[in-house]
Amino acid sequence: MKTYSNFIEINSNKRFGKPCIKGTRIAVYDVLSWLSNGMTVQNILEDFPEINEEEVLACLAYSADREHNIRVA
Repeated sequence: MKTYSNFIEINSNKRFGKPCIKGTRIAVYDVLSWLSNGMTVQNILEDFPEINEEEVLACLAYSADREHNIRVA
């Protein structure tokens, strides 16, 4: 079961339909970008107290699932 679906939503009226953490305007892309630029999960949680560690990990799971399902023609 894909548990990230409990935390990630796609709403065409929010961030142009980019996948976001439910109840926020924080996109999965934002979280991945912060992590790739050296922020730790703890740094993210301190800067954005409206989200929790499980939601950050859901962003990683969502991204991993998307990468796994990419089809090359």
